[in-house]
Amino acid sequence: MPEGDSVYKLARRLDRPLRGRTITRSDLRLPRLATRDLSGRVVLEHATHGKHLLTRFSGGATLHTHLLMDGSWSVTGPGKQLPRRLMPDVRIVLATDAGHTAYGIKLHEVELVETAREHEIVGHLGPDPLREDWDAEEAVRRLRAEPDVALVSALLDQRKVAGWGNLWANELAYLVGRSPWTPIGEVDVERLVALGARALLHSATVEGAYQVTTGIGRKGESHWVTGRAGRPCLRCGTKVQVVAELPNDPANRRTWWCPHCQPGPGPEARVPTSVARR
Repeated sequence: MPEGDSVYKLARRLDRPLRGRTITRSDLRLPRLATRDLSGRVVLEHATHGKHLLTRFSGGATLHTHLLMDGSWSVTGPGKQLPRRLMPDVRIVLATDAGHTAYGIKLHEVELVETAREHEIVGHLGPDPLREDWDAEEAVRRLRAEPDVALVSALLDQRKVAGWGNLWANELAYLVGRSPWTPIGEVDVERLVALGARALLHSATVEGAYQVTTGIGRKGESHWVTGRAGRPCLRCGTKVQVVAELPNDPANRRTWWCPHCQPGPGPEARVPTSVARR
């Protein structure tokens, strides 16, 4: 599932051809939205909150989309067409007066709401380090509210902080030197939040830094532990370990860690949960 920095970068890519343009044709290919028409509205901006994309239009309308695991957006230029093989998966078509056309592909969550009512969709989310209203103190408070929750599970909970996904949960656990299953109440949460916010912003806004956590862009060396199962830790040489996700449990995803650099509880400490974390 794309993380907050991924969706933020997507929003900036969509802004370039679409922001300020008038919609000349819209096609919302979902039964509950099939009769809604955005033609004549101007695209004001693409805002994000965590992993949620909010396309705001003139007239007080917002198109909310969530990519989940396999959704995407693609924009074609004047006179260009989307490959025919992708057309069966298109859920949204937005054509503009400049000739660009945006396609929402394999989108599983699509809602059209009044902009003033966006809170009904994203109001449950915690503070987002990539938003202007980022509130580090509130993020710390929310993370500390359940001190017995495992570190990685707390980082995955979008109600606490919005935008960190599984990659960031694994990398941040490594960077603070704690086992992924350390109770969050035993972690220096202020340091964790400051580090995580800085890392997410750097990833989203610095050219060439996207999800590079080691500072090294070479393949196989851009992450400390994520995706490195069985390979030596880049710091100490200990073999990086991995444990599979618990089925249908978004709080216990596939997890990587270095037993030497991250002392503390092992995966046997995992507690199953059914809380949704989007």
